[in-house]
Order: sequence, then structure tokens, then C-alpha cells
Amino acid sequence: MNTTPALALIAEDEPLLALALQQELAGAWPALQIGATVGDGNSAVTQALALLPDVLFFDIRMPGQSGLEAAAELADEWPAGKPFPALVFVTAYDQYAVQAFETQAVDYIVKPVQAARLHKTVAKLQELLARRSHGASDMEATLGQLRNLLAAAPGIAAAQAPLKVLQASVGNSIRMVQVDEVLYFEAADKYVRVLTAEREYLLRTPLKELVPQLGDQGFWQVHRGTVVRASAIETVTRDEAGKLHLQLRGRPERLSVSRLYSHLFKAM
Repeated sequence: MNTTPALALIAEDEPLLALALQQELAGAWPALQIGATVGDGNSAVTQALALLPDVLFFDIRMPGQSGLEAAAELADEWPAGKPFPALVFVTAYDQYAVQAFETQAVDYIVKPVQAARLHKTVAKLQELLARRSHGASDMEATLGQLRNLLAAAPGIAAAQAPLKVLQASVGNSIRMVQVDEVLYFEAADKYVRVLTAEREYLLRTPLKELVPQLGDQGFWQVHRGTVVRASAIETVTRDEAGKLHLQLRGRPERLSVSRLYSHLFKAM
């Protein structure tokens, strides 16, 4: 079983741990080729798209992007028709994270890597790759797992009242913006663009911190960098490449829907 050939990418920001994982994999799966080892989330995405590996070992906490965020970006950018890599998350012991991974059936390895646990992971990966070689596709299952893990990731506050007013920048001034006037939010470098029907504002709060504060106020995440008010969606169209785009009432621009969130528009 351990003679199954495959290509892997390791993303781990601690060089000694990356080396230890590579050495353990050499013993547990001699036919596995390590295409590259990188130390941050952005490089993980770049290298994965260049190599198109069969397996990804992603550390959860890395500079730039977390392992989850990097996996979500890859899911959006992955070439159509190419099986998405089998995902294994590497994490320091964290009961919350381990429970989330087990619930979503995404495999994980706890640091430091234990040989017995790694052998179980390798067997699981080889079984998955064998199914794929017979034409089985599990992209939708992977997307569902990523969505649920991203939603389960701890926010900045577990049970606070939904945010009703935003303190947004307009030039050198601070403007108080009512959340119920906002049509969509869009990540932009270190800021978040806040778009109403008439104006655009800037927030310094990262989108991943802002979303949990919105609570149940009718916003949908449609892209890793875009959150829209569902009731403002006027039309959903599909282009020739099969990608979905939204038109919001009161805004002239079209917004792209990523593969990760296209399930929101199943009728399409």
C-alpha cells in the first residue's frame, strides 16, 4: 500500500517541524515525492497552483494566511477538471480544532508528528487517491468541509450583540455608518471597502474579524473577500466559463461568486 506514487506539498513555518514531517513521511510512504516545502500561506497557494500536487500538508497557523485560508483560496483557483488535493491539516494540540476536523472528516496531524498517527493518515490518503484513480470525485465534499471549518473557526467574540454601526474612514474624518445601509463589504489590502447605494467607506478591521460581528443580519459570504446583503441581490448570471456573478440593486458593478460559495445559488 505504501508504494502508491503521489506528489505532495508541505506548508509549515517551523523548519525543524517541516523536516521532521518530511522524514516521517519518507518512512511511512516511500513513494511519496515532496514537490516543495514552504513556510507561509501565500507561498503555499503559489506553489500548489504551480505543482498541482496530489496531497497538501498545511499548517493551520502560518504567516500571511492560515492553512484554512490558503486552502479556501486554492479551492477558488484550482483548475477545472483537475482533482483537488487531499488535505491534511497540521496543528498544535487544540481541542477545539481537533473536534472541528473530526466532525468534518478532514484529516489532521497534531504536532509533534507521531509515527503511528501518520501511518493512519497515509493509509487514509492512499485510499482516497485510489478512489480518485477509478474516477470518483469528491470536490463538493471538500468544499463543504472547508466552508464548515471556516465557519467554525473562532471569531473575535463568541456571543456578542450584532454590530449595528460602523466607524468608517472618509478622508481625514470618521463617519458613523449604519450596517443596515450597507450593500456589501470587500477586502482591499489592509482595509475593507464598505459600499452603500451612494457612498464608499473604508474600515481598518479585517474582513475575517468583521464577519462574526455582523451576526444574523442577512449577509452572505460569496467570495473569500466579498460579503453581500442577500436581500440586495437583483440577478445572478453565469458566464461562458461557468462562473457566477451578482448584480446588486443600487450598485453598477458585478461581483464574482467563488467556487467555494456557489452552493448558495443551487438553482443556477
